[in-house]
Amino acid sequence: MPGGSPQLLAGLRIIDLSRNLPGPFATRMLADLGAQIIKIEPPHGEPARALPGLYEALNHDKDVRSLDLRQPADLEQLRGWLLEADVLIEGFRPGVLAAMGLGFDALRALQPRLVLCSITGYGQHGPWAQRAGHDLNFMAVSGTLDQMRNAAGDLALPNIQWGDLAGGSSMACIALLAALYQVQRTGTACHIDISMTHGLRAHQMMPRSTGPLMATQLGRPPGPGEDLLNGALPCYKLYRTQDARWLAVGALEWKFWKEVCAALDRPDWVDQHWQRGLPPNSPASDALRRAVGDVIAHQPLSHWHSLFSTRDACVTPVLSLQEADAHPLFTLTPREPWSITS
Repeated sequence: MPGGSPQLLAGLRIIDLSRNLPGPFATRMLADLGAQIIKIEPPHGEPARALPGLYEALNHDKDVRSLDLRQPADLEQLRGWLLEADVLIEGFRPGVLAAMGLGFDALRALQPRLVLCSITGYGQHGPWAQRAGHDLNFMAVSGTLDQMRNAAGDLALPNIQWGDLAGGSSMACIALLAALYQVQRTGTACHIDISMTHGLRAHQMMPRSTGPLMATQLGRPPGPGEDLLNGALPCYKLYRTQDARWLAVGALEWKFWKEVCAALDRPDWVDQHWQRGLPPNSPASDALRRAVGDVIAHQPLSHWHSLFSTRDACVTPVLSLQEADAHPLFTLTPREPWSITS
């Protein structure tokens, strides 16, 4: 990245015992901000090594070391490293770390200013604490997967691991940095308990807010394509193009919808917007949605991409991963997700 990554966390030492995606992506983000990551793997390596590209993306520039935590000498080696660590991240099932003699009480006795961050599927306590699971399971049981349906009601299996990354990695980073702030102020160790399933549930603010609103109109909970931001609004929807591609129309505010109408040469649609009193899921709204779809279906994606490229309308093409990688947004302005100036 031009200029290098911001080194805001320089001097922070993190020992990472986690594997696969949630913990390693969390420490990848922290490493990008300057933290020193000591990654501990079992002698045979961690499962992500089976996918070299993924492993490299998660672990480049980390200090990778090998320990067999079933061996007393290796455990003692880890204890020695912990004396100089600020954070320990782990993703074992609840109780596994304690069985090694590394429960929170033992860790804070060893290092009184340590932050222990545990990432699990369902949390350290409760009836599901010992259940195995993966991203798909966390999305399924949290209600998140049920929100990922097409207009026909079929479930979609996303290729982004929202449970691991949003419910796990991101939540862990936020809580971990807050815990470090507390340690800085009080000198007291902290144990952060991250449940990926509960983290996903916390992300469901929109359907929990808009669902009841739509239900008052429909007389039932909204189904696929009937909630405020998943298809009920003509101004906020995915539309199929002539060449079987998709156009993302995100003109949620009336000022953007006016731009859309101008581009489509449909001034008669300008006041047909939810902010101008058009009720979502009403017959008039449904008719407008079909009419917009008919217009967009008569031209290929390239036409709409060109038409809206100079308009401030919140309309964009739906790109493939390969097309996105080649887009000027990323080729001309490569950068980290954050940009920090001090």
